[in-house]
Amino acid sequence: MRNSAAKKDANRQLILQAAGRLFREKGIEQVGVADVMRAAGMTHGGFYRHFSDKSDLATQAISQAVAVQQEAAINGAPGIPALAESYLTSEHRDSIASGCVFAALGSEAARGHDASRAAMSQAIRSQIDFLAAGAAGKTDEQRRQIAVGSWSAMIGALILSRISEDASLSEEILHETKGWLLSQQTSISADRP
Repeated sequence: MRNSAAKKDANRQLILQAAGRLFREKGIEQVGVADVMRAAGMTHGGFYRHFSDKSDLATQAISQAVAVQQEAAINGAPGIPALAESYLTSEHRDSIASGCVFAALGSEAARGHDASRAAMSQAIRSQIDFLAAGAAGKTDEQRRQIAVGSWSAMIGALILSRISEDASLSEEILHETKGWLLSQQTSISADRP
């Protein structure tokens, strides 16, 4: 008996979620289709009913993970300070498999397939637009500059804190970047008329 459309969609979502976690945790190139299907609780043979190949899976898994990440940002407290408070934490640093897609896969995606890069590029634009809308600048150009700089600093700090084998340096990177971002926002807000 064939799976119903609802069951097929549910299975597809399980595969995408498993792939998103594994890709962030180990990297796209280090994870095989069989690994993803096993993590989703399915057999390898069912993969091609859902995706044309691994790059199709990677593109769709990245898109879904980014959408979940953006929804959480939208539903969270607004603004760059709130994002910095939740993003620049040791918990986020230590949760690679469920954390920021850009920090986990950015450098790999830069060398990846065009479709994956396009999906991430669109998500970058969307995230910058979202952050700029709530930034404390006086003009649209200033708000966009603040959004780009702040988000880039957060991603860079998270990556550097993950790289460091020195726990104290890792914490310092998170703490000081968060402090710097919050001081920047306070300074900009104080300058507003």
